[in-house]
Amino acid sequence: MNIPTKNNLKRIVIIGAGFAGLQVAKKLRRDKFQVVLIDKNNYHTFQPLLYQVATAGLEPDSIAHSIRNIFKKTKNFFFRLAYVHYINTDKQKIYTNVGNLNYDYLIVATGSVTNYFGNKNIESFSLPMKSIPEALNIRSLILQDFESALLTKDIKEKERLMTFVIVGGGPTGVELAGSLAEMKKYILPHDYPDLDIQSMNIYLLQATSRLLDGMSKKSANEAYKNLKELGVIIWLNCLVKDYDGKIVFLEKNLKIESSNVIWAAGVKGAIIKGFLKEDLMKNRILVDDYLKTIKYENVFAIGDVAYMKSYPNGHPMTAQPAIQEGNYLAKNFNQDLNNRKDIKPFVYKNLGSMATIGRNKAVCDFPYFKLKGFLAWIIWMFVHLVSLNGVRNRVIALTNWIIQYLNYNKSVRLIIRPFYRKNHLKKS
Repeated sequence: MNIPTKNNLKRIVIIGAGFAGLQVAKKLRRDKFQVVLIDKNNYHTFQPLLYQVATAGLEPDSIAHSIRNIFKKTKNFFFRLAYVHYINTDKQKIYTNVGNLNYDYLIVATGSVTNYFGNKNIESFSLPMKSIPEALNIRSLILQDFESALLTKDIKEKERLMTFVIVGGGPTGVELAGSLAEMKKYILPHDYPDLDIQSMNIYLLQATSRLLDGMSKKSANEAYKNLKELGVIIWLNCLVKDYDGKIVFLEKNLKIESSNVIWAAGVKGAIIKGFLKEDLMKNRILVDDYLKTIKYENVFAIGDVAYMKSYPNGHPMTAQPAIQEGNYLAKNFNQDLNNRKDIKPFVYKNLGSMATIGRNKAVCDFPYFKLKGFLAWIIWMFVHLVSLNGVRNRVIALTNWIIQYLNYNKSVRLIIRPFYRKNHLKKS
């Protein structure tokens, strides 16, 4: 991998440049460690805004930031674009598609992947939204299906092309449903005047008895009310059994005919080969109160992939715990990781959670108070804006939001890269 060895510096290898990996890489002292960051992309993705890329609200490069640019002029830092295939904890070595590398300390921050709960059909035919390419697939599919709906004379096929099913009523599902509903209300009637846009259906399916399970009941009820006002069809206590690319099969013999199923029903840890079954719990790597793996002294796990057993059900698989864990682990390394008497266990501080439903509509749960409506929407926008990496990204996002607010318009409705379903033959 062409990384020099410095005998006076311990090498820390970090796998994953998500919120957790990026944070710990930023904070580690370069006079004490050689830091090697490995990721399959050469950019960091701000995942909370992926749904806006999927619904043509933001350009993809406005929520992505070059890793090399973030760490430019940083001493004793190396980035490698690579896939890590295997970890050998005995030899303290990782194996990648571009070469192998030894480590003194390893930090696994690989994040999470979409959880299909073992259903191969759903995995094959539905659309996930965990990365920028996946968000662009959704954007292309939405626009392509409206173009196809213009051409077909088959009424059932037209209805199927204009029916969107979002599975999962967490923040991602709620925000995506709200954004699609606003497209239906403000954008699509002007883009497709010869289509009856009112026949477009947006379903939001949730397996539990309410939306936003991780938030307060008050916020969940507010989100439900706002989405219903926008015309979203919400089915609670609704478990998806199967999907064949055209029909969604539900419990109680219910069916929805749709060519567009977006899967936002759950995630699981992105586990690299090399860990044993006893190293894992609920598809995440078991760690102690100091974020060290249970069996391996010099291997740590942070972010979505880590499961702290002492915390009920593990920490939420969201950005805030990942950022806090990255900061905590970097601080411990920078002091003295071997002197455990001076190191306090990690304690997650819940700073709150939020979700936006649409224009002037959002909900925020903070430790001591809750907000809804316009003020919550402004806070949501501010928090997400300042959290973006890079001044350029913030300016682009803010400019797009202002234009959309004033003109009721989303300007990036472009099919740059056509999406072909797996069950359809690719056409040249």
